[in-house]
Amino acid sequence: MEQGSAREGVRPPYGPGAYAGTPATGRVPEQMRVGRPQDVEMVRARGEHTHSEPPTPRVVRHSVRGQILQALRAALVDGELTPGQVYSAPALGARFGVSATPVREAMQQLATEGAVEVVPNRGFRVSERGPRELAELAEVRALIEVPVMLRLARTVPAERWSALRPLADATVTAAAVGDRASYAECDRAFHRAVLTLAGNEQLVTIADELHRRSQWPLVAGPATRRADLLADAAEHTALLDALIAQDLTVVQALVREHFTGADG
Repeated sequence: MEQGSAREGVRPPYGPGAYAGTPATGRVPEQMRVGRPQDVEMVRARGEHTHSEPPTPRVVRHSVRGQILQALRAALVDGELTPGQVYSAPALGARFGVSATPVREAMQQLATEGAVEVVPNRGFRVSERGPRELAELAEVRALIEVPVMLRLARTVPAERWSALRPLADATVTAAAVGDRASYAECDRAFHRAVLTLAGNEQLVTIADELHRRSQWPLVAGPATRRADLLADAAEHTALLDALIAQDLTVVQALVREHFTGADG
């Protein structure tokens, strides 16, 4: 449940045109286009300013940056942003139909998370990761999450576990269509919901960040297959069934297997 895929909307094309110093071409995703007449009308309808009126750029830019950040994270999980490759903010901005500023801000956030590194005067290089780093992340996640899950299995009533069923089903749905980006989001949502039952916000934040990092692609690593996603999603469903039944023996086996077999 570590690698995922699924997101709504049309993903931006990535390729040589998005690399630093090259012109950008290709169809811009509709949800990321700005500056069209209908966009201006939508802004006015919400009572916000357009460029022809007294501006409120901070609010609008923050929204655009959030959308760009989400799209870049999905592209990272999908492998559309290639490890080791340098991408320029202007080129990516042209593909999204926005200025380089929100792209650069989103990339700076990814840099703080370790997903990319700044290359002066060129752009951002996608971090290169090997199997050892992935194994280390899985080990740390297991040290944090396994004891918590086992404790929750002994204390949380069945009806609270049943309330998580839609989240487990969402991972199955995403896996069935092989959408790695959507699966990644659903996977983390399920784990966050489980850990939230422990009542420790710091635990949830740290575990979620480790989980996100474990979903980034490896250098020259094989793409996650739909069969792998389905198997991972099935573990969510089986774990939830065991938690509802309060079968601690099965819960312990499933939880340990889930992290031992984690590959992303």
